[in-house]
Amino acid sequence: MDYQNSEKIRLLLEKGVKIPTPLTVEFGEEVEIGRISGDGVVIYGGCKIYGKKTLIMPGTKIGYESPVTIEDCQIGPNVELKGGFFSNSTFLEKANMAYGAQVRDACILEEEANGAHVVGLKHTILFPFVTLGSLINFCDCLMAGGTSRRSHSEVGSSYIHFNYTPNQDKATASLIGDVPRGVMLNQKPIFLGGQGGLVGPSRLGYGTVIAAGVIYRGDCPEGGKLLIDGRIKKTNSVFYPGIYWNIERRILNNMDLLQISWSRLRLKSYFINDFSRYSV
Repeated sequence: MDYQNSEKIRLLLEKGVKIPTPLTVEFGEEVEIGRISGDGVVIYGGCKIYGKKTLIMPGTKIGYESPVTIEDCQIGPNVELKGGFFSNSTFLEKANMAYGAQVRDACILEEEANGAHVVGLKHTILFPFVTLGSLINFCDCLMAGGTSRRSHSEVGSSYIHFNYTPNQDKATASLIGDVPRGVMLNQKPIFLGGQGGLVGPSRLGYGTVIAAGVIYRGDCPEGGKLLIDGRIKKTNSVFYPGIYWNIERRILNNMDLLQISWSRLRLKSYFINDFSRYSV
């Protein structure tokens, strides 16, 4: 262990951070000790923490199930990142992710949003209480809905949000719920059944239920429906690279998501940046 790393660990231990096996933990040269709270923070063995923008608030537990790598993340109070890789993302109070997570750029997990083991996220916003099962790829989504820890939107295990087209495009983000009503925490939850998928860009309203095993290829912005058949009715046909069908729907769905996501990101960035005013 080099001197600078050992010195940072010494200062954190004096500050009150619990590091059961300090010789196995690594801090980047750029990490600012003043942005890591000493109040109830636990960093378990094998963890690596990088990034000048990294912020760790009181009560956070990192790496309980397996080693964790953190890079430029803002981590709110009482968050648990139990195992995996987390980069350029924000986790608000009591958010948690289990073993094998990969949370990449521009994700926000709001209060008590959570995922079970082996969940992949990127450019994803989860509103409070939204719950993801295991073995999920859920990139490029905004998901809201639900009123509490007992009544929340959920994605079943082995679910995929398909965000890439045969023409190698990624303009396929989906809006599951919305911001104006979602922030009130008074809407019906949305349920996406396990062993299924959603082909973006899609819009789903509150109260929507997609049955397990269904790959859904449409929109249901009005919500309140059980969707049990997402199969394509057309017969097999020739694929023509570079030809786009149903352009209007895709453009409008992307415009809606970009407008709503940008306003939400700006609001959350304001509060996260405000964290730095407080001593940790």
